[in-house]
Amino acid sequence: MRARIGSELRSVWNAGSLAKAQAALDELVTGYSKTAPKLATWLENAIPEGLAVFALPDHHRRRLRTSNPIERAVQQELKRCTVKVRVFPNDEALLCLVSAVLVEIDETWACDNKAYIKWECRDA
Repeated sequence: MRARIGSELRSVWNAGSLAKAQAALDELVTGYSKTAPKLATWLENAIPEGLAVFALPDHHRRRLRTSNPIERAVQQELKRCTVKVRVFPNDEALLCLVSAVLVEIDETWACDNKAYIKWECRDA
């Protein structure tokens, strides 16, 4: 069922416009309202936030769809730092370490001249 839902959600994300994405989402919610009502409720409540990407210009949307290298770099750095410690005394200690690592990554990216998304619009 997960694979089927994943492919159906991809049709929402791959829609050409916000109206088409909303129509695909509405169809998905209607389709699951009787067989999986919790899933339908979740789709109806959670997915519209992700549709905000359709407000961006097309070339920004394409760039955001390929953010896996950034996510992978962040996840690898978090794993590298947390594996060294292995056992944390409490949740706050883990949160403190992860927050510090993320702040450091953010500062590095803020000072970097290579912006992942150039906010100036251009014809793509």
